[in-house]
Amino acid sequence: MTQVVGRSPRGFTLIEVLIALLIVALGTGAALMALNSAADNTTRLRDRTFAEWIGFNQISATRLAPTMPTEGVTSGDIEDYASVRWHWQQEVTQISLPGIYRITVKVRHADGTGDNDAVWLANVTGFRGDAVAAGNGELPNWNGSPPNSGQRPGGASENAAPGSNPPSND
Repeated sequence: MTQVVGRSPRGFTLIEVLIALLIVALGTGAALMALNSAADNTTRLRDRTFAEWIGFNQISATRLAPTMPTEGVTSGDIEDYASVRWHWQQEVTQISLPGIYRITVKVRHADGTGDNDAVWLANVTGFRGDAVAAGNGELPNWNGSPPNSGQRPGGASENAAPGSNPPSND
């Protein structure tokens, strides 16, 4: 067995160690950038989810109000929802169907400025109508039995006085 004089048979050279350290440093930097990006995406998705919840809550409040909404734009602030201040803007418009209104709510952070679409985190849409009966004037039959022609709900005939019992066939 021959050995080269002046060189140790074991260990790494300084250049090999420096190259290995460079590879580890680049890999660690890439991993940290990926973790930072994932954390930013999580924060962004959390904010968008909260903004959608606020928008849907505003639509629900408008739909549950005892009076029909008026057409136009309204806005408001929510002081502390998930430890953040929020601003919402609601637009109510009449659509082509009579008695049906479109409710569009946009939500952003309260400290955001401007009205461009990039600032709004969520844009949700709902509808509210004033119809309480089917289009032909008859009340819908929800119990699955066949419709009785000439009778109102509860068994009263159209000719019977309101509040009176239908005639019996005894």
